Amino acid sequence: MAEDVRLEVVEAEADEDQLEVLALLLRQELLMLDVDSVEPYQEGTAPEGSKGGPAAVAGLLSVSVAPGLQALGSIIVVIREWLRRSGSVRTVKVTIDGDVIELSGATGELQQQLVDAFVRRHAGADV
Repeated sequence: MAEDVRLEVVEAEADEDQLEVLALLLRQELLMLDVDSVEPYQEGTAPEGSKGGPAAVAGLLSVSVAPGLQALGSIIVVIREWLRRSGSVRTVKVTIDGDVIELSGATGELQQQLVDAFVRRHAGADV
């Protein structure tokens, strides 16, 4: 069974179009991993009789990945490297089963400990 991970790209003063572009750039990098899928996050349902599907939400991605420490850890590594290269105040919120961690381009031992604990919680390993 796949793990569903929601990613939200946040950048101060970015409009919906900019957030969509940023999310698609991150998506391209995540697709290089061994993931089942990385798609724009869909919210809501289409009105009955309409031809369209649910609307994509700007800046949000839905990642489907096999559960486990290695798979989740790889996603976090790609996000952190992507953020580090951005050189801005951009962040990515990672949500699994309602549990959220916010990643930024900042480095530091405390952030790494938080990331490690978050990944272990959702990889089925002991914390």
